[in-house]
Amino acid sequence: MANGPLSTKLFDLAKQYIPGGVNSPVRAFRNVGGDPFFVRRAKGCRIWDVDGREMIDFVGTWGPAILGHAPRAVIEAIHTAAKDGVSFGIPNPYEVDMARTICEWVPSIEKVRLVNSGTEATMSAIRLARGFTGRSRLVKFDGCYHGHSDSLLVAAGSGALTHGHPDSAGVPAAFAELTSVLPFNDEAALEELFAAKGHEIAALIVEPYPANAGLILPQPGFLQKLRDITTKYGTVLIFDEVMTGFRVAKGGVQELEGITPDLTCLGKVIGGGLPVGAFGGRADIMDYLAPLGPVYQAGTLSGNPLAMAAGLAQLRELDRQQGYRYLEEIGQVMEDAVLDVLKRKGRGYRWYRKGSMFCLFFTEQEVRNLQDAKTSDLASFRKFFHHCLDNGVYFAPSQFETGFISMAHSKDDMDRTAEVAAAALGAL
Repeated sequence: MANGPLSTKLFDLAKQYIPGGVNSPVRAFRNVGGDPFFVRRAKGCRIWDVDGREMIDFVGTWGPAILGHAPRAVIEAIHTAAKDGVSFGIPNPYEVDMARTICEWVPSIEKVRLVNSGTEATMSAIRLARGFTGRSRLVKFDGCYHGHSDSLLVAAGSGALTHGHPDSAGVPAAFAELTSVLPFNDEAALEELFAAKGHEIAALIVEPYPANAGLILPQPGFLQKLRDITTKYGTVLIFDEVMTGFRVAKGGVQELEGITPDLTCLGKVIGGGLPVGAFGGRADIMDYLAPLGPVYQAGTLSGNPLAMAAGLAQLRELDRQQGYRYLEEIGQVMEDAVLDVLKRKGRGYRWYRKGSMFCLFFTEQEVRNLQDAKTSDLASFRKFFHHCLDNGVYFAPSQFETGFISMAHSKDDMDRTAEVAAAALGAL
Protein backbone atom coordinates (compact mmCIF):
# COMPACT_ATOMS: atom_id res chain seq x y z
CA MET A 1 0.00 0.00 0.00
CA ALA A 2 1.39 3.36 -0.96
CA ASN A 3 1.58 6.11 1.62
CA GLY A 4 -1.44 8.35 1.89
CA PRO A 5 -1.45 11.82 0.34
CA LEU A 6 -0.59 13.71 3.51
CA SER A 7 2.51 11.61 4.31
CA THR A 8 3.65 12.03 0.70
CA LYS A 9 3.09 15.78 0.85
CA LEU A 10 4.92 16.11 4.16
CA PHE A 11 7.90 14.11 2.90
CA ASP A 12 8.14 16.23 -0.25
CA LEU A 13 8.09 19.34 1.93
CA ALA A 14 10.58 17.93 4.43
CA LYS A 15 13.11 17.20 1.67
CA GLN A 16 13.19 20.91 0.87
CA TYR A 17 14.33 21.84 4.36
CA ILE A 18 15.85 18.72 6.02
CA PRO A 19 18.70 16.70 4.44
CA GLY A 20 17.07 13.60 3.01
CA GLY A 21 13.78 14.70 4.54
CA VAL A 22 14.58 13.04 7.90
CA ASN A 23 16.39 13.88 11.13
CA SER A 24 17.89 10.40 11.57
CA PRO A 25 18.95 8.30 8.56
CA VAL A 26 17.12 5.01 9.25
CA ARG A 27 13.81 6.88 9.09
CA ALA A 28 14.31 7.45 5.37
CA PHE A 29 13.42 3.79 4.51
CA ARG A 30 16.54 3.50 2.34
CA ASN A 31 17.10 -0.05 3.60
CA VAL A 32 13.64 -1.23 2.58
CA GLY A 33 12.71 1.06 -0.32
CA GLY A 34 9.77 3.40 -0.59
CA ASP A 35 9.10 6.55 1.39
CA PRO A 36 8.54 6.91 5.13
CA PHE A 37 5.14 7.62 6.62
CA PHE A 38 4.54 10.40 9.15
CA VAL A 39 2.99 9.68 12.55
CA ARG A 40 0.11 11.72 13.93
CA ARG A 41 -0.21 10.05 17.32
CA ALA A 42 0.63 6.95 19.33
CA LYS A 43 -1.09 5.22 22.23
CA GLY A 44 -0.35 1.89 23.88
CA CYS A 45 1.22 -0.42 21.29
CA ARG A 46 -0.35 1.37 18.35
CA ILE A 47 0.56 4.25 16.08
CA TRP A 48 -1.59 6.19 13.62
CA ASP A 49 -0.11 7.97 10.64
CA VAL A 50 -1.25 11.35 9.37
CA ASP A 51 -3.50 9.62 6.83
CA GLY A 52 -5.30 7.59 9.49
CA ARG A 53 -3.64 4.16 9.12
CA GLU A 54 -3.43 2.21 12.37
CA MET A 55 -0.47 -0.08 13.06
CA ILE A 56 0.78 -2.38 15.81
CA ASP A 57 4.17 -0.90 16.64
CA PHE A 58 7.27 -2.96 17.41
CA VAL A 59 9.72 -0.05 17.21
CA GLY A 60 8.56 1.78 20.34
CA THR A 61 10.60 4.93 19.71
CA TRP A 62 13.59 2.56 19.25
CA GLY A 63 13.28 1.31 22.82
CA PRO A 64 12.11 3.97 25.29
CA ALA A 65 8.39 3.13 25.11
CA ILE A 66 8.63 0.11 27.41
CA LEU A 67 5.23 0.83 28.97
CA GLY A 68 3.76 1.57 25.55
CA HIS A 69 3.15 4.97 24.01
CA ALA A 70 1.75 7.85 26.07
CA PRO A 71 1.30 5.96 29.37
CA ARG A 72 -0.81 7.91 31.83
CA ALA A 73 1.82 7.90 34.60
CA VAL A 74 4.45 9.44 32.33
CA ILE A 75 2.14 12.02 30.74
CA GLU A 76 0.89 13.15 34.14
CA ALA A 77 4.44 13.43 35.47
CA ILE A 78 5.45 15.61 32.51
CA HIS A 79 2.41 17.87 33.01
CA THR A 80 3.13 18.24 36.72
CA ALA A 81 6.81 19.04 36.17
CA ALA A 82 6.12 21.46 33.31
CA LYS A 83 3.85 23.59 35.46
CA ASP A 84 6.90 24.59 37.48
CA GLY A 85 9.14 25.22 34.47
CA VAL A 86 10.58 23.14 31.66
CA SER A 87 14.28 23.84 32.24
CA PHE A 88 16.43 25.67 34.76
CA GLY A 89 20.12 25.02 34.05
CA ILE A 90 20.33 24.83 37.86
CA PRO A 91 20.27 21.70 40.04
CA ASN A 92 16.77 20.36 40.67
CA PRO A 93 15.36 17.58 42.91
CA TYR A 94 14.35 15.33 40.00
CA GLU A 95 17.95 14.79 38.88
CA VAL A 96 19.02 13.76 42.37
CA ASP A 97 16.13 11.31 42.56
CA MET A 98 17.03 9.87 39.15
CA ALA A 99 20.72 9.52 40.06
CA ARG A 100 19.82 7.72 43.29
CA THR A 101 17.41 5.42 41.45
CA ILE A 102 20.02 4.48 38.83
CA CYS A 103 22.63 3.73 41.49
CA GLU A 104 20.15 1.60 43.44
CA TRP A 105 18.96 -0.37 40.41
CA VAL A 106 22.39 -0.93 38.82
CA PRO A 107 24.87 -2.08 41.49
CA SER A 108 27.98 -1.42 39.36
CA ILE A 109 27.09 2.28 39.26
CA GLU A 110 28.36 4.09 42.36
CA LYS A 111 28.06 7.57 40.86
CA VAL A 112 26.34 8.78 37.70
CA ARG A 113 26.35 11.86 35.45
CA LEU A 114 23.18 12.70 33.52
CA VAL A 115 23.35 13.91 29.91
CA ASN A 116 20.96 14.36 26.98
CA SER A 117 21.57 11.44 24.61
CA GLY A 118 23.23 8.08 24.24
CA THR A 119 25.87 9.66 22.01
CA GLU A 120 26.75 12.13 24.76
CA ALA A 121 26.95 9.30 27.27
CA THR A 122 29.35 7.12 25.27
CA MET A 123 31.46 10.06 24.10
CA SER A 124 31.83 11.30 27.68
CA ALA A 125 32.55 7.85 29.10
CA ILE A 126 35.38 7.36 26.61
CA ARG A 127 36.89 10.76 27.40
CA LEU A 128 36.66 9.92 31.09
CA ALA A 129 38.35 6.54 30.58
CA ARG A 130 41.17 8.19 28.65
CA GLY A 131 41.60 10.83 31.33
CA PHE A 132 41.57 8.25 34.11
CA THR A 133 44.08 5.88 32.49
CA GLY A 134 46.27 8.42 30.73
CA ARG A 135 46.00 6.27 27.60
CA SER A 136 44.53 7.02 24.18
CA ARG A 137 43.64 3.78 22.40
CA LEU A 138 40.03 2.55 22.23
CA VAL A 139 38.61 -0.89 21.34
CA LYS A 140 35.12 -1.45 19.97
CA PHE A 141 33.37 -4.26 18.10
CA ASP A 142 32.17 -4.39 14.51
CA GLY A 143 28.40 -3.98 14.42
CA CYS A 144 28.16 -2.26 17.79
CA TYR A 145 26.87 1.30 17.42
CA HIS A 146 27.71 3.76 20.19
CA GLY A 147 26.48 7.02 18.72
CA HIS A 148 27.96 9.33 16.14
CA SER A 149 30.96 10.89 17.88
CA ASP A 150 34.16 10.85 15.82
CA SER A 151 36.06 8.19 17.81
CA LEU A 152 33.20 5.73 17.37
CA LEU A 153 32.35 6.09 13.68
CA VAL A 154 35.11 3.69 12.75
CA ALA A 155 34.88 0.61 10.55
CA ALA A 156 36.95 -2.53 11.04
CA GLY A 157 40.36 -2.98 9.51
CA SER A 158 41.35 -6.24 7.80
CA GLY A 159 42.59 -7.86 11.02
CA ALA A 160 42.93 -7.41 14.75
CA LEU A 161 46.19 -5.48 14.49
CA THR A 162 45.27 -3.21 11.59
CA HIS A 163 44.02 0.31 12.10
CA GLY A 164 40.38 1.06 11.76
CA HIS A 165 39.30 3.56 9.15
CA PRO A 166 36.66 6.32 9.22
CA ASP A 167 33.12 5.08 8.70
CA SER A 168 31.86 8.57 7.86
CA ALA A 169 33.09 11.53 5.88
CA GLY A 170 34.29 14.25 8.20
CA VAL A 171 36.02 11.91 10.65
CA PRO A 172 39.79 12.53 10.62
CA ALA A 173 41.90 9.45 9.95
CA ALA A 174 43.90 10.24 13.10
CA PHE A 175 40.81 9.57 15.22
CA ALA A 176 40.25 6.23 13.52
CA GLU A 177 43.87 5.21 14.05
CA LEU A 178 43.31 5.29 17.80
CA THR A 179 40.33 2.93 17.56
CA SER A 180 40.73 -0.81 17.04
CA VAL A 181 37.67 -2.70 15.78
CA LEU A 182 37.24 -6.41 16.47
CA PRO A 183 34.64 -9.01 15.47
CA PHE A 184 32.13 -9.64 18.25
CA ASN A 185 32.42 -13.06 19.92
CA ASP A 186 36.00 -13.55 18.68
CA GLU A 187 38.17 -14.31 21.72
CA ALA A 188 41.26 -15.07 19.64
CA ALA A 189 41.24 -11.64 17.97
CA LEU A 190 40.72 -10.02 21.37
CA GLU A 191 43.69 -11.82 22.89
CA GLU A 192 45.91 -11.01 19.90
CA LEU A 193 45.15 -7.29 20.12
CA PHE A 194 45.65 -7.02 23.88
CA ALA A 195 48.87 -9.01 23.75
CA ALA A 196 50.26 -6.47 21.28
CA LYS A 197 48.70 -3.20 22.49
CA GLY A 198 47.03 -3.87 25.86
CA HIS A 199 49.05 -1.31 27.81
CA GLU A 200 48.00 1.41 25.33
CA ILE A 201 44.26 0.71 25.58
CA ALA A 202 42.28 3.14 27.71
CA ALA A 203 38.87 1.58 27.20
CA LEU A 204 36.99 -1.28 25.63
CA ILE A 205 33.40 -0.32 24.84
CA VAL A 206 30.77 -2.91 23.94
CA GLU A 207 27.05 -3.37 23.62
CA PRO A 208 26.86 -6.52 25.78
CA TYR A 209 23.88 -7.56 23.64
CA PRO A 210 24.59 -5.81 20.31
CA ALA A 211 21.28 -4.33 19.23
CA ASN A 212 22.24 -2.10 16.32
CA ALA A 213 22.97 -4.88 13.83
CA GLY A 214 19.81 -6.77 14.63
CA LEU A 215 20.09 -8.51 18.01
CA ILE A 216 23.26 -10.55 18.51
CA LEU A 217 23.90 -12.49 21.70
CA PRO A 218 27.30 -13.18 23.28
CA GLN A 219 28.65 -16.70 23.21
CA PRO A 220 28.99 -18.33 26.65
CA GLY A 221 32.00 -16.88 28.47
CA PHE A 222 32.63 -14.02 26.01
CA LEU A 223 31.55 -11.18 28.32
CA GLN A 224 33.53 -12.71 31.19
CA LYS A 225 36.55 -12.80 28.85
CA LEU A 226 36.13 -9.05 28.27
CA ARG A 227 36.03 -8.47 32.01
CA ASP A 228 39.09 -10.63 32.65
CA ILE A 229 41.31 -9.20 29.92
CA THR A 230 40.48 -5.57 30.67
CA THR A 231 41.19 -6.15 34.35
CA LYS A 232 44.53 -7.76 33.47
CA TYR A 233 45.67 -4.78 31.39
CA GLY A 234 44.16 -1.97 33.47
CA THR A 235 41.70 -1.08 30.70
CA VAL A 236 38.33 0.48 31.54
CA LEU A 237 35.46 -1.82 30.53
CA ILE A 238 32.46 0.20 29.31
CA PHE A 239 29.10 -1.46 28.84
CA ASP A 240 26.93 0.52 26.43
CA GLU A 241 23.50 -0.32 27.81
CA VAL A 242 21.71 2.58 26.15
CA MET A 243 19.41 0.02 24.49
CA THR A 244 19.43 -2.76 27.08
CA GLY A 245 19.57 -0.77 30.32
CA PHE A 246 16.26 -1.05 32.23
CA ARG A 247 14.93 -2.84 29.13
CA VAL A 248 16.03 -6.48 29.48
CA ALA A 249 16.15 -6.41 33.28
CA LYS A 250 16.11 -3.99 36.19
CA GLY A 251 19.91 -4.05 36.28
CA GLY A 252 20.41 -4.51 32.53
CA VAL A 253 22.56 -7.13 30.82
CA GLN A 254 25.11 -6.95 33.62
CA GLU A 255 22.47 -8.29 36.02
CA LEU A 256 21.50 -11.14 33.67
CA GLU A 257 25.10 -12.11 32.89
CA GLY A 258 26.67 -11.44 36.28
CA ILE A 259 29.38 -9.16 34.87
CA THR A 260 30.47 -5.90 36.54
CA PRO A 261 31.75 -3.26 34.09
CA ASP A 262 33.74 -0.22 35.21
CA LEU A 263 31.45 2.26 33.45
CA THR A 264 27.94 1.92 32.03
CA CYS A 265 26.17 4.12 29.48
CA LEU A 266 22.39 4.48 29.67
CA GLY A 267 19.55 6.23 27.84
CA LYS A 268 16.23 5.35 26.20
CA VAL A 269 14.03 3.99 29.03
CA ILE A 270 15.23 6.47 31.69
CA GLY A 271 13.78 9.38 29.72
CA GLY A 272 10.26 8.07 29.29
CA GLY A 273 10.37 9.15 25.65
CA LEU A 274 12.20 12.46 26.17
CA PRO A 275 15.87 13.03 25.20
CA VAL A 276 18.17 11.63 27.87
CA GLY A 277 21.40 9.79 28.55
CA ALA A 278 23.60 8.90 31.48
CA PHE A 279 26.97 7.35 32.26
CA GLY A 280 28.17 6.07 35.58
CA GLY A 281 30.25 3.50 37.37
CA ARG A 282 33.10 3.21 39.84
CA ALA A 283 33.32 6.25 42.10
CA ASP A 284 37.10 6.55 41.73
CA ILE A 285 36.70 6.86 37.96
CA MET A 286 33.65 9.13 38.06
CA ASP A 287 35.40 11.51 40.44
CA TYR A 288 37.83 12.36 37.63
CA LEU A 289 35.00 14.44 36.14
CA ALA A 290 34.89 18.21 36.62
CA PRO A 291 34.34 19.90 39.00
CA LEU A 292 36.20 17.31 41.13
CA GLY A 293 38.71 16.17 38.52
CA PRO A 294 40.47 17.18 35.29
CA VAL A 295 38.05 15.62 32.74
CA TYR A 296 35.61 18.22 31.44
CA GLN A 297 31.99 17.43 30.54
CA ALA A 298 28.99 19.72 30.67
CA GLY A 299 25.46 20.25 29.34
CA THR A 300 22.91 23.03 29.85
CA LEU A 301 19.92 20.69 29.64
CA SER A 302 21.48 17.76 31.50
CA GLY A 303 19.15 16.49 34.22
CA ASN A 304 16.33 18.73 33.02
CA PRO A 305 13.13 18.34 35.04
CA LEU A 306 10.87 17.13 32.23
CA ALA A 307 13.07 14.21 31.16
CA MET A 308 13.83 13.28 34.76
CA ALA A 309 10.17 13.37 35.82
CA ALA A 310 9.13 11.29 32.79
CA GLY A 311 11.88 8.73 33.35
CA LEU A 312 11.24 8.38 37.06
CA ALA A 313 7.52 7.88 36.46
CA GLN A 314 8.26 5.19 33.88
CA LEU A 315 10.73 3.31 36.06
CA ARG A 316 8.41 3.38 39.06
CA GLU A 317 5.44 2.20 37.02
CA LEU A 318 7.54 -0.58 35.52
CA ASP A 319 8.53 -1.67 39.00
CA ARG A 320 5.01 -1.37 40.40
CA GLN A 321 3.55 -3.55 37.67
CA GLN A 322 6.36 -6.15 37.89
CA GLY A 323 6.98 -5.27 34.28
CA TYR A 324 9.92 -7.55 33.54
CA ARG A 325 7.87 -10.60 34.44
CA TYR A 326 5.10 -9.60 32.03
CA LEU A 327 7.53 -8.63 29.27
CA GLU A 328 9.18 -12.05 29.48
CA GLU A 329 5.78 -13.74 29.36
CA ILE A 330 4.50 -11.78 26.36
CA GLY A 331 7.93 -12.08 24.72
CA GLN A 332 7.65 -15.86 25.01
CA VAL A 333 4.19 -15.71 23.44
CA MET A 334 5.67 -13.88 20.46
CA GLU A 335 8.64 -16.24 20.26
CA ASP A 336 6.43 -19.33 20.23
CA ALA A 337 4.25 -17.80 17.53
CA VAL A 338 7.22 -16.81 15.35
CA LEU A 339 8.90 -20.20 15.65
CA ASP A 340 5.61 -21.91 14.79
CA VAL A 341 5.18 -19.73 11.70
CA LEU A 342 8.75 -20.43 10.56
CA LYS A 343 8.21 -24.16 10.99
CA ARG A 344 4.91 -24.13 9.09
CA LYS A 345 6.42 -22.11 6.26
CA GLY A 346 9.57 -24.24 6.09
CA ARG A 347 11.92 -21.34 6.81
CA GLY A 348 15.11 -21.78 8.81
CA TYR A 349 15.52 -18.07 9.54
CA ARG A 350 17.31 -17.22 12.76
CA TRP A 351 15.27 -15.80 15.65
CA TYR A 352 16.88 -14.20 18.70
CA ARG A 353 15.16 -12.72 21.77
CA LYS A 354 16.09 -11.48 25.21
CA GLY A 355 13.11 -10.35 27.26
CA SER A 356 11.34 -7.64 25.27
CA MET A 357 14.01 -7.29 22.55
CA PHE A 358 14.00 -9.46 19.43
CA CYS A 359 15.23 -9.89 15.87
CA LEU A 360 14.39 -12.25 13.01
CA PHE A 361 17.39 -12.58 10.70
CA PHE A 362 16.56 -13.68 7.17
CA THR A 363 19.44 -16.14 7.12
CA GLU A 364 19.71 -19.80 8.09
CA GLN A 365 23.25 -19.28 9.39
CA GLU A 366 23.86 -18.78 13.10
CA VAL A 367 24.43 -15.07 13.75
CA ARG A 368 27.36 -14.46 16.10
CA ASN A 369 28.68 -11.19 14.64
CA LEU A 370 28.09 -8.57 11.97
CA GLN A 371 29.53 -10.68 9.16
CA ASP A 372 27.05 -13.45 9.94
CA ALA A 373 24.20 -10.91 10.03
CA LYS A 374 25.21 -9.71 6.56
CA THR A 375 24.35 -13.13 5.12
CA SER A 376 20.68 -12.18 5.54
CA ASP A 377 18.48 -12.12 2.43
CA LEU A 378 17.78 -8.40 2.29
CA ALA A 379 15.45 -8.63 -0.72
CA SER A 380 13.20 -11.07 1.15
CA PHE A 381 13.32 -8.88 4.25
CA ARG A 382 12.16 -5.87 2.23
CA LYS A 383 9.18 -7.79 0.86
CA PHE A 384 8.35 -9.07 4.35
CA PHE A 385 8.60 -5.58 5.85
CA HIS A 386 6.29 -3.97 3.32
CA HIS A 387 3.73 -6.78 3.46
CA CYS A 388 3.56 -6.42 7.25
CA LEU A 389 3.37 -2.62 7.04
CA ASP A 390 0.57 -2.78 4.48
CA ASN A 391 -1.33 -5.05 6.85
CA GLY A 392 -0.99 -2.98 9.98
CA VAL A 393 2.19 -4.29 11.63
CA TYR A 394 5.21 -1.98 11.86
CA PHE A 395 8.66 -3.49 12.32
CA ALA A 396 11.91 -1.54 12.11
CA PRO A 397 12.65 -0.54 8.49
CA SER A 398 15.98 -2.38 8.37
CA GLN A 399 17.15 -5.97 8.78
CA PHE A 400 19.89 -4.62 11.03
CA GLU A 401 17.69 -3.22 13.79
CA THR A 402 16.12 -4.69 16.91
CA GLY A 403 12.40 -4.95 17.64
CA PHE A 404 10.85 -3.95 20.96
CA ILE A 405 7.86 -5.30 22.86
CA SER A 406 6.03 -3.12 25.38
CA MET A 407 3.80 -3.64 28.38
CA ALA A 408 0.93 -2.53 26.16
CA HIS A 409 1.24 -5.50 23.78
CA SER A 410 -1.30 -8.25 24.42
CA LYS A 411 -1.72 -11.85 23.31
CA ASP A 412 -4.29 -10.66 20.77
CA ASP A 413 -1.68 -8.30 19.32
CA MET A 414 0.78 -11.17 19.06
CA ASP A 415 -1.82 -13.42 17.41
CA ARG A 416 -2.56 -10.74 14.83
CA THR A 417 1.17 -10.15 14.26
CA ALA A 418 1.76 -13.88 13.73
CA GLU A 419 -1.10 -14.01 11.24
CA VAL A 420 0.33 -11.10 9.25
CA ALA A 421 3.90 -12.47 9.44
CA ALA A 422 2.76 -15.88 8.21
CA ALA A 423 1.07 -14.32 5.22
CA ALA A 424 4.16 -12.19 4.53
CA LEU A 425 6.48 -15.21 4.61
CA GLY A 426 4.07 -17.14 2.44
CA ALA A 427 4.19 -14.38 -0.17
CA LEU A 428 8.00 -14.48 -0.55
